[in-house]
Amino acid sequence: MQDPLLSNFLARVIYFALVVLGIVIVLQIIGLGGAAASLLAGAGIGAFVIGFAFKDIGENFLAGIMMAFKRPFNIGDVIETGDVTGKVVGLSLRDTQIKTFAGKDVFIPNGTIMNNPIINRTIDGYLRYDFTVGLDYEDNLKEGVAIIKKTVQETPGVLDIPGKQVNVLLEELAVSTVNVTAYLWIDMDDPKTVGVNVLSEAMERTVVALAKAGYYLPADIVEIKNYQENIIATEARERAVAEA
Repeated sequence: MQDPLLSNFLARVIYFALVVLGIVIVLQIIGLGGAAASLLAGAGIGAFVIGFAFKDIGENFLAGIMMAFKRPFNIGDVIETGDVTGKVVGLSLRDTQIKTFAGKDVFIPNGTIMNNPIINRTIDGYLRYDFTVGLDYEDNLKEGVAIIKKTVQETPGVLDIPGKQVNVLLEELAVSTVNVTAYLWIDMDDPKTVGVNVLSEAMERTVVALAKAGYYLPADIVEIKNYQENIIATEARERAVAEA
């Protein structure tokens, strides 16, 4: 079976059922049918007490069972749940292991995952990245957009297939720049492709291409006002009026 979580769950259920069935059959054979019935009843009561005492563990276990049959992600998917984003690297009936892009291994209880929204960024095997470039207002914006688009398209690892093509849009008229955002797609199933590296390569190539074409990438303008001089001038005028 390809699904490790479902395989693990079914194996545990079958093992538990066989153990209980074996004990009941043995008790029946040796003439202790009443003890078998008491054992089953006691097992039910014990399960209730244990379940109540370990409510959180039981919640995570039940969530794991639900995820075994219907799960919004698989191993290798990049997901976002709560404040954690990363690749799913491990699944169990109790928790899900996620490796963040910073290299941290985060173990999230399945109950927490089931009770929070989940964003699966690679459910179809593809992941979209984007980055923003600020162009000067005096630049030829149409030509700049064309340069950015061509450069990103030629970056190794960037897809150019129907529905997964590079797109470059004017996003914002900022104080000192016209912000242009490039959207690109990568194939997460390609073992030679690392999303962050492809994005970094596309950004570096874009900066070089714009510089070669004579484009200046201005910094943000920060306006500083000196209110102290105005206060001093106002106070001086007030004193002059009072003395007059």
